[in-house]
Amino acid sequence: MTLKITLSSNSSSRLIPINYAYPLSAAVYKILQKGDVEYAEFLHEKGYGKGFKFFTFSQLNVPFKIVDDRLKLLTDEVDFSISFHLPQAAESFVKGLFQSERIEIADKKSKVSFTVKSVESLGNPLMPQSENEIVNLELKPMSPVVAGIQNERGHYDFLAPDDPRFASALIYNWRSKIAACYDDRIADSALLMLEIIPKKYAFKSRLMTIKADTPQETKIRGWMNFGLEVTAERRFVELLMNAGVGVYNSMGCGMVLSAI
Repeated sequence: MTLKITLSSNSSSRLIPINYAYPLSAAVYKILQKGDVEYAEFLHEKGYGKGFKFFTFSQLNVPFKIVDDRLKLLTDEVDFSISFHLPQAAESFVKGLFQSERIEIADKKSKVSFTVKSVESLGNPLMPQSENEIVNLELKPMSPVVAGIQNERGHYDFLAPDDPRFASALIYNWRSKIAACYDDRIADSALLMLEIIPKKYAFKSRLMTIKADTPQETKIRGWMNFGLEVTAERRFVELLMNAGVGVYNSMGCGMVLSAI
């Protein structure tokens, strides 16, 4: 399930943190908690299986200019897309949670308050196929894709798309999501193919900070400006599109949409 959310602001200040993904993620949790406390707490505290939250969101779509460590928004309207791996029957409920809500993107230095202007459902390109049918689809990242291999310290060594381990790291994470959603047997036997498709422009790197200026501050590196060609059963491709590619999905990394 993917929604496009349009926000409007009357704030005199249009400065938000460059690292806005974490406060935006916190605002989403707050909205979910208003509608379903148990679901929101489950996502925040535990998640599915290995801690997967099974939702992700895109970068903000808005013209801006960089002012020190801030983004100065050049219009009062912003939109972004957000995906949840939930039954289709839950779509109306989730859309209703966001209608007319307020979202604050803030840190210790600045704050901008937005009102949700509209919530639009985006179509499912896989709808005609049956759940177990093998599908082939090109996906485009709408937020940086983070792929990593854990080192001996338990931290990630982040990989670039031209690293031969990048695609295999994404498949490993995809298989782990399937295990959390279904079971290990289904995950182990699933046919999963993923290929990196370079585009006209060079791969673009983005260094992001999660929980900036706190003891839990973490820096992560993600990539854009490429495509992903995936082949798998429809249900597994849907999971990838709904939950995100790679790691740090609930922090706004790895959201993908159909390139068609």
